[in-house]
Amino acid sequence: QCWRVEDYVVVQECTRCSSFQAKSMTECQPTGFVEKITCATSKRDDFKRCRSAVMEAQVFWRFVGTMMCVATVFAVLVVCRQRVLDRKALEKVRKQIESI
Repeated sequence: QCWRVEDYVVVQECTRCSSFQAKSMTECQPTGFVEKITCATSKRDDFKRCRSAVMEAQVFWRFVGTMMCVATVFAVLVVCRQRVLDRKALEKVRKQIESI
């Protein structure tokens, strides 16, 4: 991993690992994406793990969508619970008025 100790140039931008690369290269394991680099001093080609902007955007929007769904479900539950409590309070008031 020459890129840790010396400067490097990105030869190929961040791309998804092929199925063969995913099984054979440890760089593919954490993110599933690699970029090909050439180290400046040693002129050695190497692969470096990276994060895809497209993948990060998809994960972000999936998270936002999930949170919106959860918020909607809880908002509906709050409204239903409030209606039940209002009905109970009105019933209690009605019984008190009838007992007079």
